[in-house]
Amino acid sequence: MEQDLSRIGVSLPENLLIKFDEIITKRGYSSRSEGIRDAIRGYIRHYDWMSEVEGERVGVLSMTYNHSQRGLVTSLLDIQHEFSTLIRSAIHFHIGHDECMETLILRGEGRDVKAITEQIMALKGIKNVKLTTIRPEQEV
Repeated sequence: MEQDLSRIGVSLPENLLIKFDEIITKRGYSSRSEGIRDAIRGYIRHYDWMSEVEGERVGVLSMTYNHSQRGLVTSLLDIQHEFSTLIRSAIHFHIGHDECMETLILRGEGRDVKAITEQIMALKGIKNVKLTTIRPEQEV
């Protein structure tokens, strides 16, 4: 069955496009379009998985970001204070002059774990965000 295709335009920084081209070549994609379609499918799968985070969860939320981005550190701190009952521990690591990594250990309701993750992901200057959660074992 033939699917209708839509054309879109995407603006990317040159360094991101260069890295993407390297990856699609290594993975054997025949075109950028094929690589972009695969990346979008992965993003959709991740979104669907995030939508299923319910009930009590224990999780690790890791992120990298440019701490020189105007207002970013303040926004991160505001979010962390908003979710202070969820955050059990935080580790901050300086990767380079402008780049930081932060890891939050979380425990609480899944919708709150999802909310803090989505708020952080939406901040300008955040480079990567990864959330891993498990359901804590129930005592018998």
